[in-house]
Formats: sequence, C-alpha cells, structure tokens
Amino acid sequence: MRTHTVFPSLLLLGALSLTAACSSGPSGTADTTPSGAKPTSASATSTASPAHSVDPSKIKGLRIVSDSSEQKSCAFATSYPDVPGAEAMTAVMKKYVEQRLATFRSDGCSAAGTEDSEFNISHHFLVASGDVLGVRLTTHDSSAAGSGLSSATYWYDGKAGAYRTVLELVADGSRDAFLTAVKGRLQGREGVDAAALDSAFADPASASALLDDMEFTAAGGLRVTFDRGDVGVPAAGAYTVTLSAKTVTPWLSAFGERAQRQTVTPSGSLDLGATHTPTPAVPTHTASGDDDTDCKKVKCIALTFDDGPAVPETGTLLTYLAQYKARATFFTVGQNVAAHPDLVRAEARAGHEVGNHSWNHPDLTKLTAEQVAYQLNRTSAAIKAATGKEPTLFRPPYGAVNSTVRSATTLSPVLWDVDTEDWKYRDATKVARTVIDTTQRNDVVLMHDIHPTSVAAVPEILRTLTARGYHFVTVSHLRATL
Repeated sequence: MRTHTVFPSLLLLGALSLTAACSSGPSGTADTTPSGAKPTSASATSTASPAHSVDPSKIKGLRIVSDSSEQKSCAFATSYPDVPGAEAMTAVMKKYVEQRLATFRSDGCSAAGTEDSEFNISHHFLVASGDVLGVRLTTHDSSAAGSGLSSATYWYDGKAGAYRTVLELVADGSRDAFLTAVKGRLQGREGVDAAALDSAFADPASASALLDDMEFTAAGGLRVTFDRGDVGVPAAGAYTVTLSAKTVTPWLSAFGERAQRQTVTPSGSLDLGATHTPTPAVPTHTASGDDDTDCKKVKCIALTFDDGPAVPETGTLLTYLAQYKARATFFTVGQNVAAHPDLVRAEARAGHEVGNHSWNHPDLTKLTAEQVAYQLNRTSAAIKAATGKEPTLFRPPYGAVNSTVRSATTLSPVLWDVDTEDWKYRDATKVARTVIDTTQRNDVVLMHDIHPTSVAAVPEILRTLTARGYHFVTVSHLRATL
C-alpha cells in the first residue's frame, strides 16, 4: 500500500504530565492497565520502598532479543534480555516468549480477525549486581481472558551457575511458614476467593505456579505480586503482599539472602562467571558537516529502521551506510536505547536522525493520553541522555495513530510509503528486491535493524539505487527540502 507520508501532520496539544495509570484500594493494588502504561507491575504503585534502578548499559555483553510485527491485525512486540553467564535463565525466558508468541500468532490473530489483537512482552531489570540477576517479564495478550495482563520474575544465581525459580528465594524448610504468612495477608481482602486461596496454597505445585512474581524492596522486604484473577475476582484487579525485611529475612535461602543484599546495597558490577563476554564494536563514523542534498533537484529516498538499537545488527548497519555516505532515520525503542546508548550516540554522530518509537512498542491508540505521554517522553529522555538532543519525530508502533496520540505529544508522526515486511520475510534477497523494485522518488521506506536479514539486504539496496541516481537522506531532511 502506498500513501505518501512525507509531510508532517498537525499536532494539537503539548505533552501531558506523567501520571501513573494504576490504582490501589483496600483489596490491594488493582492493576488493569495494558502493557503500554506506566510500569504495569502492581509493585509500581506499592507503598513499599522501591528498589534501586538498574542501568542496563552497565551490563557487559548485554543483548536484547526483540521481535515485532507491523501488521495491525496481528500486532506483536516481544523483548527479553540475554546476559552472558545467565544462559540457563535466558533459555527459560526464550522458551516462554516463543511459546506464548506462537500461540498468539496461530490462535489470537486468526481468531480476532480484527485490528484489536495485540501481544506484547516487555522486560525490566530488578537487580543486576554481584552474582545475582533478576528480571521481570510483563505480558499483555489482548486475545487472552480478562485483562490479558500478567507478570513473572526470573532469577539467576551466578555463584551456583544456576537458574532459580521464584520460590527458591525462600529456604526449603521455611516455605510453609512463608506461604502461611502470604496467605494470611491475603485473607479477608475484598474480592479474595477464600476457597480458591485455600486450594491453591494446599498444593505445592499450584502454590509454586501462583507465586511467580517476587522482588525485594530497597528496604529488604519481599514483595509478592499476584496477577488479576489469580487469588480474587478479576474485577478486584491484581494483589500485592509485602513482607518486611524483619519478617522475611529468617526465611530466605542462601541465594535469597544474596539477592536481598544485592538489591538493598548493589555492588555496582555484575559477575555471573561468564567465560567470555562479547564486546560489540561501536562504529566511530563521523558525519562531515550537514547534508546539502537538495531533494527538489535530485532523487531522494528516506530509509528508516525501527525497533533498535540491536547488537550487533545496528553497528553493522552503520558501517554499511557509511560506505555509501548514506543517511537514515532510526526509530528507536526506549528500553533498547537504555541498554545500548553507545549505539544511539554512534547513529547521531554519523549524521543519522534518531526518532522515537515508544518505550516498549505498544499500540498507542489503545492507551490514554497520559500513558502515551509516558511512553514517548520516557523514550525521548533516553535519546537525549544518549545524544544530547531530543528527537522531533516519532513513529507510532504499527502505524497506529489517532487524535488522542497526537494530542499527547509535540513530536511529529512519521509513517511510510514502502513496507518491506521484513519482519515477516526473513530473507535478505527478498527484502532488497522489494525496496529496489517498488521504491519511488521521495519515498519513506520501512525496515527493522533488529533482523540480521534486513541489515544484510542494505548493501544491495544502497549499491543498486545509488547507481540509479538516488540519494539517501533523513526524514527531516526530505521534508525540509521538498
């Protein structure tokens, strides 16, 4: 489908204030927001002290594994971290993400048959210090029952070189006392199903499946989060139970004690015993002045790359672009910018444009204005921290934009003219031929730098279209010179 998108659309109102989209009441924390809202785990609104934030850019060798579609009728975006040394934990997360995504693509998309179907898995680091790694995955599946929102935490013990289940934070001999305490905190809350609670906690296997989201607070307490509908009526939302450090510490396993200590007092470095920590090269290409291409006089194309930065794909792509003195626009995802700010700096240094593609790739049209503002403002802040400059453009995930989205930001939306569908066809030759055969003068081309096959297609695209007299410019430059 070809619809020219080069001219910016009228934007209505300034950015809105950042406010949480969760609510809490006497029954606990009711969290019914979709994945695009301000932190969706119920812990985000707990009165217990929050844990120290983790800077993912300090995790050596970190790779964010991402996948996404641009098909509105089957919208999905997933991400999880791959940390050197924690391969066993990565494998567990990978299996979960791939199984859930496969189910959604085979059942959720086809069953929906509309543009309301969306699947999103985002990640958040709980602790990455000493020999302890903790990660939360938050899943939003619009095809699932209820809110479709769930979360789970994953733990890795570097000292033992082993993935740990959530309940392994608690010593074997103390689990009965721990479960009794958690159950006691839940009983009597509005909406809690007492019979279902008794049944779930009576069976060790059921209790283990139910207790899949636990994290330490900055004060050393242990916060347990239950998804909506797990222990109470769905209308009551999610529930949290926070046990104080004084209460929970005697029950912790040796690993749990280390996880607690590294959360309360992070050591500042992570060592999981990896035998090899890859250090991806960051290109040092530097643009030689401003682009003086006049797109009124010559044929121009704006190549755009979504969902990065990615290791090592984005670095490879930057090298290819430099070889042809081509400039492009990168629509970056905030959680990936936070993990790899060095690559975003390299993009800007090489004369490319860095745009905003939301924090974790939700369909913005399904969010409130406040949630949209949070997604975009948080990402813009990460881009500015990396490059020193705030973006002026954003690409709405799935190309989904409406009046609510426009009113929530001063950023100018950018869609596309040529969709390579490279997320669907992982074939470098096919991607290259799509661009070469269908692109016309002043077109905006959609690609993704998270896919090796898409990056591999770029040299042929640059070589062939350069020979045909095309110049590769950023979206803003194309707009300014037409």
